[in-house]
Amino acid sequence: MSESPSVDNFPKPTYITGGCLCGSIRYRVDFPDGHDFLKMSGSCQCTQCRRTTGALIYIAHHAPQSNFTFLTSTSTLKNFYATPGNQRGFCTNCGSFLYWRDESEDVIAFAVGSVDPEFLSEFGFALANCSANNVWCQNEIKGVTDGIVKRGVKWATSSKEGIRM
Repeated sequence: MSESPSVDNFPKPTYITGGCLCGSIRYRVDFPDGHDFLKMSGSCQCTQCRRTTGALIYIAHHAPQSNFTFLTSTSTLKNFYATPGNQRGFCTNCGSFLYWRDESEDVIAFAVGSVDPEFLSEFGFALANCSANNVWCQNEIKGVTDGIVKRGVKWATSSKEGIRM
């Protein structure tokens, strides 16, 4: 695509692959027909995500759990529960954070930063446009993270609590 992507015009993948830094955990996500890339991209600025990812903002893309497949052994995969029922998946070998998942839903929020570079270069906008729910924005850092999210709904805390900013 020669022009810059926009919410009205951007390339969409049928699948992506990704994994951890050391390569011991590899995954593939097959996107269902009609997958809404705008409604499935969001961010989080909660303290737990900051500490898990080591970044000030966690960019996630949501997909059906049933469409997320591990391509390798998961012997180095560990799920950490900072909050009961919410998995944070990471590699015990290299420490890479891979996903967040509410166990009561059939959705996985994979870390866009763990997607393979060849998919990010072509489909980065589709995966990381943040046009949906952006949560824990009350934790924005003035002059640093308060201007990063330009699209979507900004929630003070979680989108389930319903406090918009």
